[in-house]
Amino acid sequence: MTSARDHASQSAGRRMELAREWDRTLTRVRDLPGFHDFLRPPEIGRLTGAAADGPVVVLTASRWRCDALVVHPEGVEVVEYPQLTQEAVGEQANSYLEALQRVEQARQEADLALRAYTADPSSSSARGRRAAVRTLRETHQEQERTLRAVLAWLWDTITEPVLSSLGGLPSPPSPSSPSSPPGARPAGGLPPARLWWCPTGPLTVLPLHAAGYHDASPSCGMDSVLDRVVSSYTPTVRALETARARTSAGPRRQEQQQEQEQEMLVVSMPDGPGQAPLRSAVEDRVLLTRLFAGSRHTVLEGPAATRDRVRRALRDSPNVHFSCHGTQDLTDPSAGGVLLADGLLSVAEISAGRHTGTFAFLSACKSATGGVGLPDEVVTLAAALHHTGFRHVVATLWSVRDDAAAAFAADVYGYLCQGGVFRPEHAARAVHQAVLNLRAAGAGLSFWTPFTHTGP
Repeated sequence: MTSARDHASQSAGRRMELAREWDRTLTRVRDLPGFHDFLRPPEIGRLTGAAADGPVVVLTASRWRCDALVVHPEGVEVVEYPQLTQEAVGEQANSYLEALQRVEQARQEADLALRAYTADPSSSSARGRRAAVRTLRETHQEQERTLRAVLAWLWDTITEPVLSSLGGLPSPPSPSSPSSPPGARPAGGLPPARLWWCPTGPLTVLPLHAAGYHDASPSCGMDSVLDRVVSSYTPTVRALETARARTSAGPRRQEQQQEQEQEMLVVSMPDGPGQAPLRSAVEDRVLLTRLFAGSRHTVLEGPAATRDRVRRALRDSPNVHFSCHGTQDLTDPSAGGVLLADGLLSVAEISAGRHTGTFAFLSACKSATGGVGLPDEVVTLAAALHHTGFRHVVATLWSVRDDAAAAFAADVYGYLCQGGVFRPEHAARAVHQAVLNLRAAGAGLSFWTPFTHTGP
């Protein structure tokens, strides 16, 4: 009969043998071409290469300390946040998420009240509809106040110290029209510099790109990230380096890529099952079939936009535009995704695929919102598409109004398709300009703040 001591000894021996087998397997993998650094921390030289076109800011918030690690081609600079705590970041993230969730709930209740009134236009259903609309209006006003406070806190505490450390950034120009050529220099200024945010922890859910003061005071014109830099996000520094490497090809390969990049897959759900109608989905489809005319577009709309057909189409599509409802579960972010004709195409399903695309536009609510259960892991539909092959991803942090979504998409594609040629490499500046246009039109914070760009 085996004693407890013998059993413990056997278990220890088995663990040691498995450890040795792991080391042998790891050695064999690292001997393969291109896998020399498999499961090793990336070399600092490789990471600094990701900052070739602008600094990459890795934000850390832990119980020990909070810092910004600013990656430059020459090395890494540390911007310390001696007064910042992980608890303070969590409080701001919770305040922000709770405000968004209250509006989402109020919007759903208003939709239900409208359907009830449409089905039975009685006096009681009319009162219910008015009450739901009033609640939605009040929660939206509360959301605007919360956003204003959070964006100001982000500027004062997180982003302004980073931008101050980058004193050599060019002065921003006056906003140019979306019809200006990509990278154009308006009179009296240089194009805004590029900057990549790589947040960790609870900072992954906060809108760093919109931090600042956005009131009508002329003195506040420079007190925001939007007025200082063109912001992009990256899930990790290595992801940015990898995406940037995929753009570095020989002249012949670049020419082939440019030809392929002129095709667009349009996934459109203007009337999803059990969902509010999306007028912007129709507008987007009309816009894109005009810009990508003839054989340059493929449309999967309504009943044709099934999960299987979309998954198969994504494998070979250089560009994709989703116009549909999205959903996210903050406690299980991989269960979020886009709602198609036969159900949810989840983040987990997207992550299981491999794509060779260039550009993905997610005109779907909450497609760039992560979760709170694993805050160090950027688990979003935008990150999933980026990790699996799409170099540039345009997405939203929360639900957006139909008119704002349509105006934003029209400006982005107007910028990218000037002269009849689609130039996805200018996606970040297109998003930046479209957001400036929405803000200049007097739209509230919640109308223009959600839009983001991920990629090189």
